[in-house]
Amino acid sequence: MDLVSALEKPLEKEFGRTTAKVMAEHLGLHTVGDLLHHYPRRYEERGRLTLLADLPMDEHVTVVAQVADARLHSFASAKAPRGKGQRLEVTITDGSGRLQLVFFGHGVHKPHKELLPGTRAMFAGKVSVFNRRLQLAHPAYELLSGAEDGAAESVETWAGALIPIYPATGKMESWKIGKAVQQILPTADEAVDPLPDSLRAGRGLVTLPEALHKIHRPHTKADIADARARLKWDEAFVLQVALARRRHADALLPAVPRRPAPDGLLTAFDDRLPFTLTEGQQKVSKEIFDDLATDHPMHRLLQGEVGSGKTMVALRAMLAVVDAGGQAAMLAPTEVLAQQHHRSITEMMGELTEGGMLGGAEQATKVVLLTGSMGAAARRQALLDLVTGEAGIVIGTHALIEDKVQFHDLGLVVVDEQHRFGVEQRDALRGKGKQPPHLLVMTATPIPRTVAMTVFGDLETSVLDQLPAGRSPIASHVVPAADKPHFLARAWERVREEVTNGHQAYVVCPRIGDEAEDTKKAKSPEDEAEKRPPLAVLDVADQLSRGPLQGLKVEVLHGRMQPDDKDAVMRRFAAGETDVLVATTVIEVGVNVPNATAMVIMDADRFGVSQLHQLRGRVGRGSAPGLCLLVTEMPEASAARQRLDAVAATLDGFELSRIDLEQRREGDVLGQAQSGARTSLRVLAVIEDEEIIAEAREEAAAVVAADPDLEHLPGLRTALDALLDEEREQYLEKG
Repeated sequence: MDLVSALEKPLEKEFGRTTAKVMAEHLGLHTVGDLLHHYPRRYEERGRLTLLADLPMDEHVTVVAQVADARLHSFASAKAPRGKGQRLEVTITDGSGRLQLVFFGHGVHKPHKELLPGTRAMFAGKVSVFNRRLQLAHPAYELLSGAEDGAAESVETWAGALIPIYPATGKMESWKIGKAVQQILPTADEAVDPLPDSLRAGRGLVTLPEALHKIHRPHTKADIADARARLKWDEAFVLQVALARRRHADALLPAVPRRPAPDGLLTAFDDRLPFTLTEGQQKVSKEIFDDLATDHPMHRLLQGEVGSGKTMVALRAMLAVVDAGGQAAMLAPTEVLAQQHHRSITEMMGELTEGGMLGGAEQATKVVLLTGSMGAAARRQALLDLVTGEAGIVIGTHALIEDKVQFHDLGLVVVDEQHRFGVEQRDALRGKGKQPPHLLVMTATPIPRTVAMTVFGDLETSVLDQLPAGRSPIASHVVPAADKPHFLARAWERVREEVTNGHQAYVVCPRIGDEAEDTKKAKSPEDEAEKRPPLAVLDVADQLSRGPLQGLKVEVLHGRMQPDDKDAVMRRFAAGETDVLVATTVIEVGVNVPNATAMVIMDADRFGVSQLHQLRGRVGRGSAPGLCLLVTEMPEASAARQRLDAVAATLDGFELSRIDLEQRREGDVLGQAQSGARTSLRVLAVIEDEEIIAEAREEAAAVVAADPDLEHLPGLRTALDALLDEEREQYLEKG
């Protein structure tokens, strides 16, 4: 993080071109500083010395013994069919018992030369059984020579050592990385400390050079704990300083305050509502209206459980801005969702969308849709309505971002499903305002508080966790199709029952089922184990129509259909003309059909936890209870089944997001999808280290408030420069 002079030295100068190339391509390491910050993933203990007579099974042991004999055998195998395979068998003894060591292939040459009968050495490895005899396969060993007392001392230090195990690759094993780190470790003394002295001393943290020595060459477990505590603070603090500076800079930007008119469009809309807003909606709306009234841009993240009424909150914010003379744009990730938002917003507003038309209400405005597949004439009209200010609200896809699209006075940008958009796209839309517009980012994927602080740390957060009155509970069950085929038959009976009772159902499949997709590789380890490709929409729809759902009106929906066809299918389903919709995850976000009460998710183990939660949120949106059946062929003990059981056990999205995060690597959350850059987190875990992140955020805010340009903290400035490589800098710039 704090790469100065010696730490900025390219690895090529230390290790030569070949090694440096492998480190760069496979591990993303380019400088001495990068390598110093490539921390061990864990540590092996060679363990206390064990007598051969007391060897435990399946444990790592270290023994001191003498070689009794060594024999080299040749054998034939698949890899060496002509009998050229080699196996070295070494028998060792320590007086209490005997043990066999085996080495194979290229690994036989060195021990064959060194482990001669009579040689004394230390051996470390995992005890296994072969032909009913205990053995160590490919043990690590160190030859002992010289006086007995010297040997005894080296035995103790060698056996007690903590061996760092580094994140490695097939091209560069952990022990090679360890050797490289040992070579450059002295340069750690030149690392400039990014933490202000007062903060470090106040929290009892070791210095950065000391932490780097202790993480790579610990003498005790306490050394590792000291180093990790210190390095976690570095990561949390430097990232939070970057975000705090972003917030500080944003607070200095000018924006037009947007306050709703006393008896304007918003009041007229609220008067039309057939229900009252939930307490949560009222509270969040107040936070948003307070932000909109300030003269610097709002940056707010609105997290809402599936079906908590986020769209209503966003619409009222847009109406407030239109009231104040501005325009509002809503960016949706897919055409299906943009069309749906447009449809539901125009329905909710009624005659308030007929601005400038006969019969339109006095306070009305125009609500236009802009997507890539619109006809030329409709598109021209929409663009004209935007540039003249005739349209107060526009809902669109990426088509909104194109250069041709110009606004009369863009006051608010609402981004739906934040994680679907690149930062560049969001920024391009914000750049269309005469002054920076206010920004409201929405997501239905609940994000644990610390992740929100770390990923969206430049946004203030509002949470909607209360469901509107009249929403029904959703019952979720796992259907083990392989163990209990009759459960699957019962699932289709349940779908029929729902249809008989006047309701509708979704069946979700992981794949579309045309040739182009069939060649794709399986994604998860469970997929690798499965020979069968994931179930496909087209196949399943066909089987259901001919089999268990014969006689029902079954239609398909997937991402590769023409936009008009997709829209027509959705309209028929929403109108109740279709009984069962067999679809891909294209229905995951925002699709609202209150009459759909049942959902069957095929190969549910192929979906992530938060994705299953999103999908399930499509049912139970009306007054009738919802039912979600998770169909899987995974065995009961598998991780995939445990994941599905967790989803079936709770409807709490925040609880599920924690489970999801614990099961995935941190980098998935903070990496590519969020920033376009490699995750900067190496020792910090956003769930476990909740307290550190919260405290680091407070400390960072105080530091930035006192010294926004970090003039008095050169070490911290250097650390920031290293963290904010070009891509990450852009990410935060556009946050």
